[in-house]
Amino acid sequence: MAGSADWVNKDFYKVLGVDKDADAATIKKAYRKLARANHPDSKPGDKPAEERFKQIAEAYDVVGDAEKRKEYDQMRSMFAGGYPAGGAGGGGFNFPGGFSTSTTTGGFDISDLFGGLFGGGGAAPRGNARRPARGADLETEATIDFTDAVDGTTVALRMSSDSACPTCQGTGGKPGTTPHICPTCDGAGMVVSSVGGAFSMNETCPTCHGRQLIYDEACPTCHGSGRGRSSRTLQVRVPAGVKDGQRIRLKGKGAAGDNGGPAGDLFVTVHVRKHSLFSRKGDNLTLTVPVTFDEAALGAEIKVPTLGGAPVTLRIPPGTPNGRVFRVRGRGASRKDGSKGDLLVAVEVQVPAQLDDAARAAVTAYREATAGRDPRAGLFERST
Repeated sequence: MAGSADWVNKDFYKVLGVDKDADAATIKKAYRKLARANHPDSKPGDKPAEERFKQIAEAYDVVGDAEKRKEYDQMRSMFAGGYPAGGAGGGGFNFPGGFSTSTTTGGFDISDLFGGLFGGGGAAPRGNARRPARGADLETEATIDFTDAVDGTTVALRMSSDSACPTCQGTGGKPGTTPHICPTCDGAGMVVSSVGGAFSMNETCPTCHGRQLIYDEACPTCHGSGRGRSSRTLQVRVPAGVKDGQRIRLKGKGAAGDNGGPAGDLFVTVHVRKHSLFSRKGDNLTLTVPVTFDEAALGAEIKVPTLGGAPVTLRIPPGTPNGRVFRVRGRGASRKDGSKGDLLVAVEVQVPAQLDDAARAAVTAYREATAGRDPRAGLFERST
């Protein structure tokens, strides 16, 4: 990474050909266009194009990253006039009132102000230069019964995840050793790499793995990864009315953060076992009940079950067709506001597979009594 004195006089927005107020999408689009046009693979042996490509990559590495861009803008605002004569050569900043300081020695270290942008000139970091990093989000699954999904339940989840190494506290270095800035990324934590053709991309530094710092001696416990393994059991409350495939977010229950950063979140995908009798349609439960021909034709009162409650009496009016749906209010799944959906009961007229003599005689008499009624009258006429 360039020295801090050089960065003040570089206009990365001008390099990318965008306004300083451009949004991230515009900056990314401009970068891709310029990188494609000046990539060494597109112009082999073209030294000016290769130099432009390096400048473009350097510019995008800063203004293409939200945090670096913010620090860069602050720096440009503070030192809007650049360096006075001799300032850039000597690596110093001149402040109003005649106060002058070097970027790396004497006075104060300018990298203290813009630690994420500058690597400190290759010197060892002052204090803890690593920023707190949020832990990773974790995902797991839980399978519950249909009734538990409707009423809500608590499930125990056994989790195995990375946590900060107890020996090095997540630094990756041997306790007692001093870190120094990674020479590969110069403390940026990211490097620019070619992905073939005219495209390049920022990726995590392979040497420091994004930590910005490295140790000459790795932690003997985690071998430099900074991570340990931990097992824990979580009691997770599954809310009433949860649907099959729904994801529940548990804030702060994911992987531990680095360097004092917050933990990530845990996402639990809930799977619901099928019920032998009930199904679900949104917040409503569905149920199919069989009725006899005479109940459907003459009308009847039948008892139907509810999920986890007392049966209810359903009145079937005379002439009820097969498949008609009746609504029993308040006997469905729970909603977020505490109310409940309904139970939707569909009737299914049963046709007996066998008839005894008396039943056959009765059905035959019915046929004779209704011989003049053709339910298919006009069917073929309407088909043309």
